[in-house]
Amino acid sequence: MISVIIPVFNAEKSIEKSLDSIKNQTWKGDFEIIAVNDGSTDRSGEIIENYKQKNPEMNIRIIHQQNGGVSRARNAALKLAQGEYIALLDSDDEWLTEKTEKQMKYLTDPQLNIDFITTLWNDEKVLFPYRVDPKQLVKITLKKLLIKITGQTSTALFKRKILENTGYFDENQRYSEDANYWMRVSANNQMYLLPEKLVIAGAGKRSFGASGLSANLAEMEKGIQKNIKEMRQTKRINIAEYILYFVFSKLKYMMRPLRAKI
Repeated sequence: MISVIIPVFNAEKSIEKSLDSIKNQTWKGDFEIIAVNDGSTDRSGEIIENYKQKNPEMNIRIIHQQNGGVSRARNAALKLAQGEYIALLDSDDEWLTEKTEKQMKYLTDPQLNIDFITTLWNDEKVLFPYRVDPKQLVKITLKKLLIKITGQTSTALFKRKILENTGYFDENQRYSEDANYWMRVSANNQMYLLPEKLVIAGAGKRSFGASGLSANLAEMEKGIQKNIKEMRQTKRINIAEYILYFVFSKLKYMMRPLRAKI
């Protein structure tokens, strides 16, 4: 069974499409859907409740809680998840129909020994430092993540063992919290990207700096720098590497306002 984790905050215009995209998956296994209504002030909670009633064949659990941020919402659901596999889906994103079927093909192959797999999304392409290997997969490592983050949240599908060896999202981190989790996951797990576009995020919005939390470039940069510092504090990188990644991130930050206008 795949447990699908959906944090929801004021997503009345998109949450039904997100749920439909799970309903329409070609993978033949079972899904457990845990939606966390994180203090929405619109009709999100009501819409999910109505959707559950109209689709009794779907295993949907709904948690209503005070607003605490996306990481707290994800963690609340993760702690209740029963599936052998965990998938993340944001409430303004949609999976293409073959998304989980294609990922599970690799994730369940004992010869590959993959623990965590993502896909491409929207306009994302495989760029340096990543490259496609002969198995048509892209290896993800900490040092690659420190250069360029890949694996948009709604593309992630992973084995339950990751909750046991990595824990949960940092609830005190609001920006670049998914990148922080990926970096921590990389310490004890084999991570790969399937280089196929299988997720539509935010109705196809641009990858960075266009809308949502990512539009706040200064706060995003603070989150990125926090991640780099944490990797140094946990001795995942040495001091020379820390300086290199710190400077590289600052240079990218200076270029992002220009890229967002192009």
